[in-house]
Amino acid sequence: MDEQLKQIGERLRGLREVLDIPVSEMAETIDVSAEKYERIERGELDITISNLMKIAKKYGISTEELIFAETPRMKSYFVVRKGQGVSIERTKAYKYQSLVSGFVDHKADVFIVTVEPKPGARTIYKNTHKGQEFNMVLEGKMELYIAGKTIVLEEGDSIYFDSTKPHGMLAVGDKPVRFLAFTVE
Repeated sequence: MDEQLKQIGERLRGLREVLDIPVSEMAETIDVSAEKYERIERGELDITISNLMKIAKKYGISTEELIFAETPRMKSYFVVRKGQGVSIERTKAYKYQSLVSGFVDHKADVFIVTVEPKPGARTIYKNTHKGQEFNMVLEGKMELYIAGKTIVLEEGDSIYFDSTKPHGMLAVGDKPVRFLAFTVE
């Protein structure tokens, strides 16, 4: 994971340097201090997918270019075979597999997210981003925290919500949860 964080940081720094963007502007885009943003660029701190999406949208690039260093090329269709989408392990417990990475100018970001259980964990990192989100549980069970509510979702359950509301999730039980996450602005 540390190497992936460093690579994402390098891509963020490269974007900022190419477009001559001050550190303060990048930090403001994701609502963090300049010092914290500089730590993200050095690969010392993680950055959320939603914050990468904010940067990508603002500066007119794809989220996949920042996450995976992949430039989308397909314009008519893009197929992802089972288990073959480009993926990144965001933390030891979270893995994101993109299902739209190769399609140029896609209007939504679609991932299969795998989250390992954290026995005894009760602290949930909450996130917000523009637009709306759809989640459907493919395997396992999770608790989704959204706007002060806790919703338990099991295999086959889905939810569509306003992603500007603080939200986060936690795998329940002793098995990982896999879910489809679809975000659109």
